Amino acid sequence: MKKLINDPNNYVDQSLEGMIAAHPKIYRFGSSSPRVIARCVRKPEGKVGIVSGGGFGHIPLFAGYVGRGLLDSCAVGDVFAGPAGNDVKAALEEADQGSGVLSVLGNYGGDKMTFEMQSELIRASGIDAEIVIVNDDVASAEPQEADKRRGVAGVVLVFKIAGAAAEAGLSLQEVKRLAQKAIANVRSIGVALRACTIPQVGKPTFDLGPDQVEMGMGIHGERGVWRGPLTNANALADEIVDRLLEDLPLKSGDQSAILCNSLGATPIEEIYILYRRIAQRFKDLEVNLVAPKTGHYATSMEMAGSSVTLMKLDDELCSFLLANANCPFWENVP
Repeated sequence: MKKLINDPNNYVDQSLEGMIAAHPKIYRFGSSSPRVIARCVRKPEGKVGIVSGGGFGHIPLFAGYVGRGLLDSCAVGDVFAGPAGNDVKAALEEADQGSGVLSVLGNYGGDKMTFEMQSELIRASGIDAEIVIVNDDVASAEPQEADKRRGVAGVVLVFKIAGAAAEAGLSLQEVKRLAQKAIANVRSIGVALRACTIPQVGKPTFDLGPDQVEMGMGIHGERGVWRGPLTNANALADEIVDRLLEDLPLKSGDQSAILCNSLGATPIEEIYILYRRIAQRFKDLEVNLVAPKTGHYATSMEMAGSSVTLMKLDDELCSFLLANANCPFWENVP
């Protein structure tokens, strides 16, 4: 294991300290917990708060998306482990500005259970709290069992839609409706080339041969749909597009967002090569790609590989996707 760390036991906390030190006008620690990241400048009173939480090791997911037009707060767990109940409660209370809070979560059992329990507690104190679950990973279950699918990079686009709706002053139920609409129209799949190493474990999370690739692997190393010899970028891009469109068909004239994401170690040059082919495929379909994103959006530390997220857009979703936002990992789009 070669990492720029001091002590594996301080990996999460020192990384969060560095993130806040690097971006002091965006982030601050929550008022009652160093495992809660909050907006440096609170949202105005009367607007819905947007909250998330999850295991560490996926920066900028989850805590990196705290910022104007995105999340108001985020509870952070250990590497690949959900946040503690007290931290979730603190994040929910941190985000409340009098009009309730919406939690946007990936579909992981521990995170859901903790947020459900803590949401019940804050409801008892008079704060309205709702939850939506993102389940965009097409490789993790068949369409008829979509409720079992994992939440991966698609959660970023749902953050963006929900955050923009809340910033616009919509009610909690309207923000929740838009988040659910975004979830219904988002799909992702990943491809892994090499594992990452959890600092406190000190060895790779899975074994993948030097000439192998795994289609559909999850961001924690969950098994994909096939493992075999590494082929070229065009072939992998074609399979990714085919699998996404099989699950969420598009036709000529449709609008779509594409997020082509590095899982950590794969350089942007290779992401551009992958995206080049994806863009060709959608051009051939006469589908209009709206503000496509390429880069590091949902990582797995130094895992090598990529995930691709597709969101089908209508005018309503498109307007919130393009609304201004401000965090270090999502550029403002006027």
